[in-house]
Amino acid sequence: MIYLELLLGFLKVGCFTFGGAYSAIPLIRDVVLSCGWLSDEELSYMIAVSESTPGPIMVNLATYVGSSQAGFGGAVLATLAVVLPSFFVILLVMNLLRGILKGKYAQAVLQGLKPCMIGIILATGVYMTLHNCFPLVQGAKADLRALLIVVVLAACMAMYRTLKKKKLSPILLIIASAMLGILIY
Repeated sequence: MIYLELLLGFLKVGCFTFGGAYSAIPLIRDVVLSCGWLSDEELSYMIAVSESTPGPIMVNLATYVGSSQAGFGGAVLATLAVVLPSFFVILLVMNLLRGILKGKYAQAVLQGLKPCMIGIILATGVYMTLHNCFPLVQGAKADLRALLIVVVLAACMAMYRTLKKKKLSPILLIIASAMLGILIY
């Protein structure tokens, strides 16, 4: 019976959540609390853990709740239930749009979006760097350790590009920044 409840509960979450993972949290909270799978406090802790682990929050929460209620099978079932609706919607949309996306006007729009996305990502990176290295709060001091990490990573990227004549892998940058953060902080 728990398998059917997990399936229906997380299918509901997967079918009726729009706007990303954070908009799913109220619906997940409603389903989990109404079924009595977790307490409100346990769910709050799990949301915090799901935000700090790789992967979408919805999937992480579904996997955890499924596992806590019905073991490995429950984890698999809840995860599939929350993911399948989006998967089928994407398949449907891609089949409908396949011909349209090959058109010259659609390609022109997509090519025009690339520089916009690069600009948005760059602006976000610059904002986050400035905000974290030089806090905007009155009386706050610049975080020299964060600035040191940024300078070291930028130097590593420049040296790698100069010596190897190719870009440094983002995965290596993430690992290097994690290690620097652990060492410096």
